[in-house]
Amino acid sequence: MTWTKSQRNVVIAAYLGWTLDAFDFFLMVFMFKDISAELHSSMQLVSSAVLLTLGMRPLGALFFGRLADRFGRKPTLVWNILAYSILEMASGFAPSMSMLLIVRALFGIAMGGEWGVGSALAMETIPPAARGFVSGLLQVGYPSGYFLASLAVYLFYDRLGWRYMFMLGAIPAALVFFIRRGVSESPAWQERKSLPRPGLLAVLRRE
Repeated sequence: MTWTKSQRNVVIAAYLGWTLDAFDFFLMVFMFKDISAELHSSMQLVSSAVLLTLGMRPLGALFFGRLADRFGRKPTLVWNILAYSILEMASGFAPSMSMLLIVRALFGIAMGGEWGVGSALAMETIPPAARGFVSGLLQVGYPSGYFLASLAVYLFYDRLGWRYMFMLGAIPAALVFFIRRGVSESPAWQERKSLPRPGLLAVLRRE
């Protein structure tokens, strides 16, 4: 099986996009106690931020999925990574628990878009025979993100504190430069971009 440089870059971008998405999500679960103390909130209320994040993911999947169908996989993936990176960093500036919950809900929308857009770009670009292997590889990105988050907390949390740990969540934005320079648009999307697009309900009925 022969791979082009662009195909390899797409897989790297999709894997890192999902890994760093998970990294940003899991950072917070290590910091409940200190967030609770500084924002004068119960642990139950702080942990509800995770519920909000996960609950908003389906909205993000629909929103960014429609953007990817209309504007292309590559630019939408760029917007998506920037969105979850900025919202992760904004979490560190939250002045109150209410504001933190709002930011984490918005983060959930951005987080929900990454998997669908990144995997679509990868699957539509790589050789068909590699789709099974690559789909498994991309799924490994989620536990990889958890591992990186736990490593970051181990190395930096005592020195930085919870607010600056959220600043580390802006690191995924650097991936945007790699995507813009090294990743090509999905060939499948390029072929279909001039064709009429069915509505969401029509796709659900058909599929």
